Amino acid sequence: MAEKDLINVVFIGHVDHGKSTTVGRLLYDGGALSEQEYRKLEEEAKSRGKGTFVFAYVMDNLKEERERGVTIDVSYKRFEAQKHTFTIIDAPGHRDFVKNMITGTSQADVAVLVVAVKDGIQPQTKEHAFLAQVMGIKQIVVALNKMDEVNYDQAKFKEVEDQVKKLLTGVGYKQDNIRIVPVSAWRGDNIVKKTENMKWYTGKTLLDTLDDLTAPPSPTDKPLRIPLQDVYNIKGVGAIPVGRVETGIVKPGDKVIVMPSGKTGEVKSVEEHHTQLAQAKPGNNIGFAIRGLSAEDMARGDVVGHTTNPPTVAKAFVAQIVVLNHPTAIPVGYTPVFHIHTAQMSMTLTELRKRMDPKTGATVEENPKFLKTGDAAIVKIVPTKPVCLEKFSEFPQMGRFAIRDMGQTVAAGVVLEVEKV
Repeated sequence: MAEKDLINVVFIGHVDHGKSTTVGRLLYDGGALSEQEYRKLEEEAKSRGKGTFVFAYVMDNLKEERERGVTIDVSYKRFEAQKHTFTIIDAPGHRDFVKNMITGTSQADVAVLVVAVKDGIQPQTKEHAFLAQVMGIKQIVVALNKMDEVNYDQAKFKEVEDQVKKLLTGVGYKQDNIRIVPVSAWRGDNIVKKTENMKWYTGKTLLDTLDDLTAPPSPTDKPLRIPLQDVYNIKGVGAIPVGRVETGIVKPGDKVIVMPSGKTGEVKSVEEHHTQLAQAKPGNNIGFAIRGLSAEDMARGDVVGHTTNPPTVAKAFVAQIVVLNHPTAIPVGYTPVFHIHTAQMSMTLTELRKRMDPKTGATVEENPKFLKTGDAAIVKIVPTKPVCLEKFSEFPQMGRFAIRDMGQTVAAGVVLEVEKV
């Protein structure tokens, strides 16, 4: 049996439009949730007087969330379809939780935008659609949910479908990469099973629509990049750096370089979950030993690559950012903390080159004095010390970042150009 390709799917959309319920229904009808687990959740939902929330409970593992009825953290669940294996990332829709949504979205290949057909597009629907686009998600599937609330009316579906298409093409999605499915997650129409209630709809169910997508090519052909999460010092073995292979392939005997320091060595062994590997590919979380390097030579946020194609070290870079949530305004000289792959570092916005309309990407103002919540912009950024990063167009995995300040994510963005050290 050939290994199925993996697709990471993030569910996004306005807070009450039924994301968690859609995910729960997908898992239950798709067989990834047992009858027993379902019954247990149903009991709990009823005991809280929230009978209709049963599917949402599947993903809302945190007790606090169940009591508040809001999704806070990002949760993951795997399930198998005919052609692909899916990891579902259920991202919070609530305003305060946008930071987790970025974490979720930055790992996804596909976004499912859930829109309740009765309410249509809400401010958050727009924000999430734009974020998905900025964070580089190329494929988007729209679940027009709660069709039961409009008596499965085709005209109502058509009306909202047109609005959604307009919104998505407006933020930069190509018409061919948008798929729209009418569903009722609560009743189970068109999530996994075809429905009698919408005979006018001849397309595929949500599950089949997702299964028809193409998995992204595994970036094995790209140069090796392993951002380090940690370095352990093991008695008798020496330094063991740990990280996830983002691109390329690594195997024992490879000559590698750790950047930004430029220290080099040879890979002695590679292991994942205490199993020795002959080679590690993108997605593998590995520990590896490098002959000739000690724990002092490496740190979290460093990136390992082959000596023939070292990771890029930036002294400055140009990026496109979206300001998600800033209490006042962001001026030139603003120095928050950037999170880019495993690195965290203060960096300064030295130039605000242009402010753009987040809905269309059109330039609104050249060299603005400051940026505020909701703005998209092209900016120049200088890290406090050299840092490894890559152009998003070449290495998406190494070119997306979140900007944190005052305990929250204030902005997110992608790297457009790198000024090398």
